[in-house]
Amino acid sequence: MKPQITTLHSLAGLRSALRRLAHRAGLPVELRYRLALSATRVARAELTAGRPVLLETVPPQPTDRADGQLDGRTGGRADGRTDGRTDGRTDGRLTVRLHLPHAPRRPSLDGLPLPAERLPGTDVVWRVPVPVPPAMAGDDPPGLVELLEEELSAAVDRVDALADDHQRLKHELAETNSGVLALYVQLEERDEQLRQAHGRILRQLEDALRPPPVRVPGLEMAVHYEPAEKHAPTGGDLYDWFVLPDGTVHITVVDALGHGLTSTRSALNVTHAVRTLALEGHPLESIVARTDEVLATFDHELMATVQLVRLDPASGELVLANGSHPPALLVREDGEASLLEVRGRGIGFPLPGSERLLRDRLGPGDLLLLYTDGLTESRRDPREGEQRLARAARRHRHRPIEEVPAAIAAEMHTVILHPDDTVALTVRRVPG
Repeated sequence: MKPQITTLHSLAGLRSALRRLAHRAGLPVELRYRLALSATRVARAELTAGRPVLLETVPPQPTDRADGQLDGRTGGRADGRTDGRTDGRTDGRLTVRLHLPHAPRRPSLDGLPLPAERLPGTDVVWRVPVPVPPAMAGDDPPGLVELLEEELSAAVDRVDALADDHQRLKHELAETNSGVLALYVQLEERDEQLRQAHGRILRQLEDALRPPPVRVPGLEMAVHYEPAEKHAPTGGDLYDWFVLPDGTVHITVVDALGHGLTSTRSALNVTHAVRTLALEGHPLESIVARTDEVLATFDHELMATVQLVRLDPASGELVLANGSHPPALLVREDGEASLLEVRGRGIGFPLPGSERLLRDRLGPGDLLLLYTDGLTESRRDPREGEQRLARAARRHRHRPIEEVPAAIAAEMHTVILHPDDTVALTVRRVPG
């Protein structure tokens, strides 16, 4: 069949010609209106400007029938000859070519509903597969209105199908979201269980590391510990208190360098060594230096400050040794406060040991406060922290003993340079 060429001067004429042509060729409705929309977009500028366009169409070509086989390349017999008869089959393509002879530039082919092929110059061609043989399409095409109604009906059916797909996808998405939400809830519940189990383990570990106050007549004791990091509550600030065979109470406060489990191990080594030496009867003034000797053989990296206190519950006699640790604070019953300062160097420091022993007496109602530097580190200097500490201890000294260290720590931590492990340990002599 020879190509058919039509000169068109309007968009309406182009659409009408394409629809009738596509119907005769047996194109499905969707391909038909995609072809019409695409050709309209390409030719719109020319026809709107009053310049004609040429529509060239080549319908699907029937294949020649041979007595025997058809050659797959020529459509005829293997010897290249045909007998002029056809079997009703076509080459399966409708070719539509738009000539834009007067177009000043090549038309854009971006975003066309039916992709086109660009030819040299300003020509554009569509090669559309034809699934239905032309004979099935009928020889008398319906009118343009019927064709448009058919396309509209197909478009409505398509929209309905898309709406159904959208509704189905929404339902599937809702079910998926519901499943994901349930999974999140399960994971959150599991996380909460793990947090609770983790908290129980840490509390048990703290209980094992931090002995309860010693119960002896004539003395009240309490302690408050606050970690620098909530997720690592076993830092290097530790304490130990026990009763010696002669009835005096021994207290050790240690601040090992660093944070976390490594510093905890170092602090435990110090408290255990001090306890052993004290129970063996070593003089208090020698224990800091002897502890360094004992631990230096297997922990070369250990550095810790340490403070040692001996207290006679009956007489109130107080003896204190120090190794680079912040001074203890003594608050008398009448509110007078003083720092008990003793020079010395800590475990792992050069020339470790306490230079001397400081002796004092704890009277009825007097309060002794031992602490680590996390309690007094303020925004300026240690002296300012010590002054604030004395004011806080005076203010809270008459509280029940179990409340005193936590109340002092809470007031001190309203001004802080940086978070650090904190121990606040209080001892009060009971009147009478």
